Amino acid sequence: MDRFDRLQLFVRIVERRSFSAAAADLGLARSTVTEVIKQLEADLGASLLQRTTRHVAPTLDGEAFYQRCLGILADVEDAESIFRDAEPRGLLRIDAHPYLTQRFLLPKLPEFLQRYPHLDLQIGQGDRVVDLIREGVDCAIRAGELQDSDLIVRKLGTIAEVTCASPGYLERFGRPTHPQELTDHQCVGFISSRTGEVMPLEFMLDKKPVMIRVQSRVSVNDSGTMAELARLGFGIIQAPRYRLQTDLESGHLVEILSDYPPTPTPLSALYHRSRQLSPRLRVFLNWASDVFASANLGSPSPLRR
Repeated sequence: MDRFDRLQLFVRIVERRSFSAAAADLGLARSTVTEVIKQLEADLGASLLQRTTRHVAPTLDGEAFYQRCLGILADVEDAESIFRDAEPRGLLRIDAHPYLTQRFLLPKLPEFLQRYPHLDLQIGQGDRVVDLIREGVDCAIRAGELQDSDLIVRKLGTIAEVTCASPGYLERFGRPTHPQELTDHQCVGFISSRTGEVMPLEFMLDKKPVMIRVQSRVSVNDSGTMAELARLGFGIIQAPRYRLQTDLESGHLVEILSDYPPTPTPLSALYHRSRQLSPRLRVFLNWASDVFASANLGSPSPLRR
């Protein structure tokens, strides 16, 4: 293993906090990884990693060496891309919500992989907060307002939201004509993964967003379950229009309070500063931006398949 490979291995161990995970990522034997790091520490005359049975973390020297390695690897990759005519290669790890992935990214994926034949893609699916560095993820795609962090955020678009309920629910409780009437209604509560609390409904009143808390007897943390509960008549929901368009067209759900729409939800890609020079990440972000732009997510008009 040459110097460059050793640096790549060390960076992966720090990011994954695991010898075994780094070995699996790079297709190496666990014993090889251990031996390479021992030799690296011996050559440098410094202890780079603190090891326990469950955890690996850089020492102070290791953290300083890690930061220098990031810069070196980024410079080398950027320089090589010039002579490859910017041809991206290697493994790119992304994380995105399952429905976004299945509805928008997967149908266009064959075109992307054909355009970049030396690039491999690993897709994780979830809606939780991801530690990009520790979990070895290059980029996460998330909807909603983002908390301040040291991550770089690239806006991919906005998602139109809709307020709706089932015909059966509206027959029992009546159809509200103004958000202030929601005190007599029920919603299917959606629990925020960030706060652990039920999120309020949002409406535009006098050109300003207003949050209204509606009582809910049933609350969930999964958007698919929330939609199913709405179909069964458990209450009002707010969700991306593209997710519910089939239900709206079939009549299983009915849009309400259309004169007071929620503000569109931002859709963003998040990545760590150490990844910003990666050609494979750059081409993926450009492609994802085009995919979501062509889907017209921000349009209040119905989206059709």
